[in-house]
Amino acid sequence: MSEIDVKKYMRGQDYPIINHEPLPKYRMADQDYGMTIGVAVTKKERVYVCWVGGGDNADAYFLLAYSDDKGKTFSEPILAIDPHDESLGMKRCTIVGTLFVDPDNRLFLFFNQNMEHFDGASSDWFIRCDNPDAEKPTWTDPQYIAPGCTLNKPTILSNGEWVLPVSLWQRFLIRPPFEDCFHELDLERMANVYVSKDQGATWTRRGGVSFIDSLFDEHMMVELSDHRLWMLGRTATHGLLESYSPDFGKSWSAPGVAKPQSVSARYHLRTLKSGNLLLIKHGRILEQAAPDRRELTAFLSKDDGATWSKGFVLDERFEISYPDSDQTEDGTIYISYDYNRALDGEITLARLREEDILAGKPVSEGSYLQKVAIKPGKLIK
Repeated sequence: MSEIDVKKYMRGQDYPIINHEPLPKYRMADQDYGMTIGVAVTKKERVYVCWVGGGDNADAYFLLAYSDDKGKTFSEPILAIDPHDESLGMKRCTIVGTLFVDPDNRLFLFFNQNMEHFDGASSDWFIRCDNPDAEKPTWTDPQYIAPGCTLNKPTILSNGEWVLPVSLWQRFLIRPPFEDCFHELDLERMANVYVSKDQGATWTRRGGVSFIDSLFDEHMMVELSDHRLWMLGRTATHGLLESYSPDFGKSWSAPGVAKPQSVSARYHLRTLKSGNLLLIKHGRILEQAAPDRRELTAFLSKDDGATWSKGFVLDERFEISYPDSDQTEDGTIYISYDYNRALDGEITLARLREEDILAGKPVSEGSYLQKVAIKPGKLIK
């Protein structure tokens, strides 16, 4: 298939369709896979989780549910994003995205759309819910951002701008028949930074970092006390690499090996309401290899990442993946991740405060660990 044929084939098939009535087709009793996308908490402490059904492959699609009792029980899926269409002759999937609640209590769902697992371009989109605490949440139409995909939340900077991580994966990840397509995008195959000056309505590319041996990037950024941006990115052989920007994402330092290290897997980094940094990763703070993605651990830093707390092991089991977090107005932290995606498919929650992380055990009222939020019905044993 030539590049011209491929683009013609994809054109007109790329506007996402959002399923606002996903039942009974996507009821949990019929699900057989669970890979977490993320967690978001509204001002009334409604907890949203989004996850991937189908598989970590071209069968992937998104499901969204919520809890009104602080994560104890969850609804059936209230929304599905499943772009598969048998008439296309190949699989089209949604596999990468994130959830984000902004200061105005608007819920954003970022998601990509792709032919096969990766077609060389992908497309990054978002929908927004302006009434996420309502009995019947409503959503905007999908809005296109850029080629690529967003796996981690945007960061709101001190100057009011929002910065969004958008990764455009490297050519070695492109699947047939697209392996020789979209060369015009090759200069932006990196950990890109997109900026919004209108609270997420529109996004513009500002810069990016090309990490050595990049593996999906999965980059995250925080603003330090001196207003530099600090970015971490996932690589195949060098663990976590880091880069700094002195100008809110326009230019970046040459990547170097980061002090915090991790096995090749998604990690999570954010600034808490206290100003402290939260890092969630596998193993000890300097440990690059945690076999089988064991010992998911939370760390706090009070000095822009120069030093970190001892670490609180959230889950010691193997096959724990893809942590994400959100924080309520009163400082409560919700952490989501998945356990044993294909065999157990559990989307799991922890509910904590900073004092729990520092104590190394739950000490605050209402805190919990390893709470199963979502369980695919076909995997219940």
